[in-house]
Order: sequence, then C-alpha cells, then structure tokens
Amino acid sequence: MEDQVTKKKKKLNKKRKQQIKTNGFEDEVQKKKKKLENGVVNKMEPHVEINPKAMKRKKKLKKKEKQALKEESTKEISKSNEAESISEIETDADTVENSPNASDSGKQLYSKGSLKDIEDLDTEEEPEDQHERFLPGSQLASQILSDNSFDVLSKYVSSPTMDAIKKMGFTHMTEIQAKSIPYLLEGRDLMGAAKTGSGKTLAFLIPVVELLYKLKFMPRNGTGAIIISPTRELAMQIYGVLKELLEYHHFTFGLIMGGTKKDDEAKRLVKGINFIVATPGRLLDHLQSTSNFMYKNLQCLIIDEADRILDIGFAEEMKKIIRVLPKKRQTMLFSATQTNKTEDLARISLKKEPIYVGVHDTSIQATVEGLEQGYVVCPTDKRFLMLFTFLKKNRKKKLMVFFSSCMSVKFHHDLFNYIDLPVMSIHGKQKQNKRTQTFFQFVNSKEAILLCTDVAARGLDIPEVDWIVQYDPPDDPKEYIHRVGRTARGEGSTGKALLILQPNELGFLRYLKAARVTLNEYEFTWSSISDIQPQLEKLIQKNYHLNKAAREGYKSYIRAYASSSMKDIFDVNSLDVKAVATMFGMANPIYVDLDFQKKKSKGQKALPRSKADRSFAKPKFNRRVFKTIGK
Repeated sequence: MEDQVTKKKKKLNKKRKQQIKTNGFEDEVQKKKKKLENGVVNKMEPHVEINPKAMKRKKKLKKKEKQALKEESTKEISKSNEAESISEIETDADTVENSPNASDSGKQLYSKGSLKDIEDLDTEEEPEDQHERFLPGSQLASQILSDNSFDVLSKYVSSPTMDAIKKMGFTHMTEIQAKSIPYLLEGRDLMGAAKTGSGKTLAFLIPVVELLYKLKFMPRNGTGAIIISPTRELAMQIYGVLKELLEYHHFTFGLIMGGTKKDDEAKRLVKGINFIVATPGRLLDHLQSTSNFMYKNLQCLIIDEADRILDIGFAEEMKKIIRVLPKKRQTMLFSATQTNKTEDLARISLKKEPIYVGVHDTSIQATVEGLEQGYVVCPTDKRFLMLFTFLKKNRKKKLMVFFSSCMSVKFHHDLFNYIDLPVMSIHGKQKQNKRTQTFFQFVNSKEAILLCTDVAARGLDIPEVDWIVQYDPPDDPKEYIHRVGRTARGEGSTGKALLILQPNELGFLRYLKAARVTLNEYEFTWSSISDIQPQLEKLIQKNYHLNKAAREGYKSYIRAYASSSMKDIFDVNSLDVKAVATMFGMANPIYVDLDFQKKKSKGQKALPRSKADRSFAKPKFNRRVFKTIGK
C-alpha cells in the first residue's frame, strides 16, 4: 500500500511541475508578444528561457572588462601627462597655456603642442572644467604690478614675439597692456575700455599671436584669428603693427576690406590666411559668399573700436558675423568708450563672466594729460581767412584739419594747393588706393597738413602730430575726444588742439564740460589775418573747377549742419547763409535742397532713421529760406 501511495504522490508532483512549466512558458510567450507589439524585441529573436546563473556570469565578465579598460585608460592618460610635462620643461615655458575657450580645442586635439588636420574641431566636446590647465595670469599680473617691463613676459611669451617687440622699440607696457595681457594669455574673454593712444593694439595682438604659436597653426588649418576694425585706415594701421609683430614667425596674414578686389582676396582666403584684419562689411561678404573659406578652426575674434563700428551702422553686420563664426573661441572687445550699444554687442559676443578692464576710468579729464587744447570764437565770414592764416603760419609742422563733409574737404584741398599751400586729404569718397597712399605719406612725413573727415578720427596711430584743428565742430562730444586723440599719443607725448566755433555754437562747450573736457579760450590777433577775400572771390568766379567745387562744398556744409542731432546748438535756421557763402569764396548764397538725401535714397530699401536723419523729414522752413535767398 505504501508503495502505491508513494507512486501516486510522484505522479501528482510530476503533473504539478509540468503545469508550472507550461504556465511559465505561456507567461514568457505573452511577455514576448507584448514586447513584439511595442517594438522592443526583434521579431526574429527565438523564445529562449533565461538562465539566471548564466546572466550572473555575463555580468561578472562585463564588470571585469570595464575595470580592465579603465586601468588601461588611466595608464595612457598618465603617460601622456608625463610626456606633456617633459615637453613643457624642455621648452622652458616658452609659450603660455591657453584656456578656457580658444585653448580648449588645443587641449583636446593637440598632443605635445602639435596641430593635426582639424576636420572635426567644431564637433569636439568642451571639457567640464575649463580652468584645469596651468594659468599664468595670477603670477604674471602680480609681477607686472611691480615691474611693467616687457621682459616680465619672457617666461610666458615666445622668443620670436619678444624679439619683434624689442625690434619695434617697446620696453615698457602701457596701463591697458599691463592689465589685459595676463588675462588674455590665460585665454579669458575680455572687454577693455581705454583712451585712444593707450596701446590697445599690442594689448590684443601679443596674446593672439601666442595663442596660434602654441597651437602651431599652419596655412592649411585656415583662419585662426580675425580682427575687425571700423574703417579701412584703422585696419591698415593694425595690419602694419601685426606685420611687424610677426616678423620672426611663419604665419600667414592678410588685409580684407572694401575698395580692393574681392576675387584676389577670395583666392588668398582659400589658400589659408591665419590672421585676418578686416572691416565688417567685406568680412561678412566673404563669410557668406566665398566657398572654401576655412574659418571653422577660428580660435580668437577681436573687435576693435566697437563703439565706432556700431555708430557708423554696422550693428546688423556684426550680429550676423558673430552668428556665423564658431562659438568655441576666445573673444576680445576693445573700445575707447563704453555705451549701451557696446554692452549689447559684448553680451552676444563674449562668454559668461568675461574680464572687464578699464583705464583712467576715474580721471578728471577725458583727454590725455599731454594735450593742450583750446577754442577760438570766429565770425562765420572770417573762418576761411583764419584757417588760411593759421595753416600758413604752421606749415612747417604736422597738422590734421577736420571738416564735416567730403565735398568740403575736396574744395579746400583743391583751393589750398592752387594757391601754393600744399595739403593732403582723406575722405570717404576717395578711391581706396588714393586713401592708402595719402595715409602712409602723411604718417611718414614730419611736416604736412592733412584735411580729413571723421574717417581718420578713430584709432589711427599717426606719430608726432603737432596740431589738431577742428574747423567744423563734431556732432558729439565723444567725436571731439576721438579727433583730438590723434595727437599726444602714448605716455609722455604732447600735442595741441584748436576748436573753431561760430558765435551761435558756443553752447557746445557745455556739452564738452559735461563730458569732462575743459577748453581754454585762445586769443587771436585779428589784425594778423591775411585778408585775401577779394582775390579769393575773383578766383572762385573765374576758375570753373574751383567754382564747381565751392558750390558742392557749400551745399554739403549746409546739409551736414541740417543733419546734426544737436539741434539746440547746430541749428541750420540760425545760420547766416550769406556769411557761409563768403566762407566758400562766393559773393552770394545758392539754393540748397534739403530733400536731397531723401530723393537720393528713393527706390532703395527703407532704413531706420537716426535723429540726425529726421531733420530731412520736415524741411519746410529750411526750403523756403534757401529758395528765397537762392533767387
């Protein structure tokens, strides 16, 4: 009986086990079906029962493999770090480590200071901590505070750069250089504010040269640094300094600006220009239209005279340029003044937490100490006679004379040269070749007179200018500061500035005082003025070329006056137009159509008008006045 009972129990146990297996199998099948419906499991996957012991073994094997990989990677990293440290010791800290943005790519892609073909630079991931690398800024800054000699940089700057600095004749750093260079060598983004003539150009050129030197940038790597300048003349100025600084280096560099052949520039860009000095409009043109312009490896963007770039209407171009250029870069923004516009540009171009460097922010005067400046009040009809007498007396010196319009510059240039008073001229309507030739001719002259518009008022480093004469006052106190900044440039330099005002323009002095510019009144002996007015009017009447130039100069002067944004000071309705005509050597005034600019732009895309442009919108009173006088 017992055997039968045990047999029955065994049969029951077998049946139960089979039921459990079949039920479990059905559960597995249902789970597989659900996964198939959700697209999780491959449809061709066989339904295999999972062995838990096998799974544990697989997990253990995977853990062991991961540990082995980690150990191998740590060994490789330690070896590479040792190799890098050895190479740094061997080079005796000849160059400075660059971070956090421009040198990030160097940290990721360049082993032992060499630069490989950078095809995937923009796809590399940034390191989590951008300040892990050796940063010399704190040490260097403390040394510069005690000694501002360029020799302090010898441990951080390459010998080719140091040799070039010595050859250029610089021994000590200016304030902006001493404050900026340490941070820029670290690779930090920087916004700098300094007066004109303070040495901003070298402050940004030295670090950017060292950045590309450390990366061993080659022409095949394309463009590594772009320097944007507001005007062609300033671009040429920066290009000249860069050329001297790169004398002992093997980089390629080029000048990209309007007025030159775009096709020739495009060919050079395709071959590879490591350093580009450019104006905004032409640079954007190449970025958008020049194929094979390799700028994806850009390491540094420098914006010089940022406020001027925005003032002359390049705000939209700058936004487009910043959008197109690679985001992983070092950015430097320098300006003579800080405005809301420059802050907006800094916000979109600089990275978070940039360094802000200001020079002479707490100074009582807005102009340099070595500048002696004053004004003279002159009746409108005597202005030309006074200018002629002043220039004739100082013809053996180096002078710059500022006018409000291109046509006024052209008239006075032609007239003075006709009456044997040699002068040069630069204005916006000249061809680029002529502007370039005149600019360098004046720079290299010890005795010369240059007539110009505000195109030459910003950033240009013209040596040993004795006098700045503002024949036509500027439209803004800031422009006055930039104009007089062409003289007394550099520490210890001296210069003089003269502002010629009409009696109705004396209110401009209040604005200058508010801008921390104080002027002394110069006394002028009117008996010493050469009275050549009768001869001048006869000459203008008989000479067709001069007569035409005088009429165009008169019209452009009136229009420039009407477009002034300071209506309370420069009010065209208060002008004595008969006296203005006398100033241009004409017996009677002529009709001036103040709707000229409006008609000229008809059919073109409408642009947002500034306050200066709105003066053309309601010229009823002006039109009536000049029509009646013209008749």
